[in-house]
Amino acid sequence: MLPGRVLRDERIRPAREGERRWRNFVAFVKRLESDELPYARLRARFRGAERELRADREGYFRLELPAPSRLEAGWHTVALELAADASVRALGRVLVPPANARFGVVSDIDDTVVQTNVASKVRMLLTVALSNARTRKPFAGVAAFYRALHAGVNPFFYVSKSPWNLYVPLAEYLDVQRLPEGPLFLRNLGLRMPRDHKCSAIGALLKAYPRLPFILIGDSGENDPEVYTDIVRRFPSRIRTIYIRSVNRKAQRLAAIERLIAQVARTGCQLVLAPEAEHAAAHAAAEGFIQTADLRAVRAERRLDD
Repeated sequence: MLPGRVLRDERIRPAREGERRWRNFVAFVKRLESDELPYARLRARFRGAERELRADREGYFRLELPAPSRLEAGWHTVALELAADASVRALGRVLVPPANARFGVVSDIDDTVVQTNVASKVRMLLTVALSNARTRKPFAGVAAFYRALHAGVNPFFYVSKSPWNLYVPLAEYLDVQRLPEGPLFLRNLGLRMPRDHKCSAIGALLKAYPRLPFILIGDSGENDPEVYTDIVRRFPSRIRTIYIRSVNRKAQRLAAIERLIAQVARTGCQLVLAPEAEHAAAHAAAEGFIQTADLRAVRAERRLDD
């Protein structure tokens, strides 16, 4: 399965380290004002299979092709082109997790991987609009922790409330900051953005990989703890651990999360509230999710980031 969107090329150049903030802002506005090609007809090819499909009125499409019986693990390329003009081409990529993967990881991005200030919409907008993939750094130790969880085989999936318009800078961010590559599940931008986006996306992943347990990572700024607790309720025994970065330390919020911790514990799962990546990594090492040497790498990266 490959989702996508057909847009006119705005020719936005890749992020640069010393980019002026006004240039970052211009690129941000261009992405939000993207010009879609409504109802564009597409042709897709993958391993000898070919299919034509049509985008919706906002340019979004969802491609589903039958997978070959023996499809090797890793990333695979799907060729796409406009049916009316084969010179307009793009490549999509799909991930097949390895058979020896011990678990999958679902992670939020904003205020989980990188500081975004989601709780304050004005600060969040300024943070995202005036920065780029090279100037925004992950929280200290997060990249090393994620690489340790990935271990070259365990698939990562990023589920965020960010709009699809920001897909390119987010994918670029994962690459530049040396975070594990993984599919991105974002939201359609509009007046009525779906409120259950995360719950639906994670549920679909669990159904797509019924034999793979998962680790969920988020933050306490909005409702990640509540969403993940609901996932544990709906899919008992499928979630190994929930890691929540503590960004909202008000007494009322901490008390609410303590109640969720007790609720999750009754299922045999754990919800771990961690102030930073090192604490989560220490728990992961104790549980055997990462190696002891990986914990040292997280601590070293944290000191370097600080």
